[in-house]
Amino acid sequence: MKLNERSLAFYATCDSPADNAGFLYKRGERHTAYHRRWFVLKGNMLFYFEERDSREPVGVIVLEGCNVELCDSAEGFAFAIRFGGTKSRTYVLAAESQEAMESWVKSLSRASFDYLRLVVRELEKQLQEMRWGLPGGCGGSREPAGPWKPKPSGLEQSRERLPALPAILPKENGCAVWNNVLGADRAPDTSGCGGHDEEGSPRPPPPLPPRRRVSNGEAASAGAAVAESPSTFCRLHEQYSREVARLRQDWQQRQRGPRP
Repeated sequence: MKLNERSLAFYATCDSPADNAGFLYKRGERHTAYHRRWFVLKGNMLFYFEERDSREPVGVIVLEGCNVELCDSAEGFAFAIRFGGTKSRTYVLAAESQEAMESWVKSLSRASFDYLRLVVRELEKQLQEMRWGLPGGCGGSREPAGPWKPKPSGLEQSRERLPALPAILPKENGCAVWNNVLGADRAPDTSGCGGHDEEGSPRPPPPLPPRRRVSNGEAASAGAAVAESPSTFCRLHEQYSREVARLRQDWQQRQRGPRP
């Protein structure tokens, strides 16, 4: 893999946020002595500088195809970055404290694209389970996961849930009785999963409460009001008719003008 030194140096020192940064002790490749270096982790690239204020990094470690594990070393809090292959180099680093070592091991283990692929696959699996529901749950689906389908709108769902009404509703005392609609006399749902029965078909809405019985006094007053309404309307009609006739007569006299 070819790397552009200028691009890497700019990326290492730019203002982009780092995943981790701090001082670590790095063991040399030829000599076993440890040197204190400033490390910066950005994505899957681990840069190290001679000092914290250095303008360019001394080197970079691409964290792909590697394992991060603890190791025994003369320095305390040591860990190693091992790559697959017989001729691959192993980087041995040491932190200044137990907390710093755990933080670096965790950050370096999650830096590779292989780890990100695993995370994305797990999130996609959880998303599919959330969309289709877990098997055996309320409203769950046992069908295999497939392409996502839009859910029906509220109006379509309400149309699906409404029961089919008969052509002529049964009447009682001249009023339709909704309790006699087919399916209204079913036992109440006690399963805890409302809206569908065991076979998955939609259930009808609950019946309306029964009509209130009207007492004799209320019926008599209502009948008197109905009986009086025609006579009241007739009196008003005659009164306005006479008023309109009088106004029409006055208007005709004004149109004819004064008599000679």
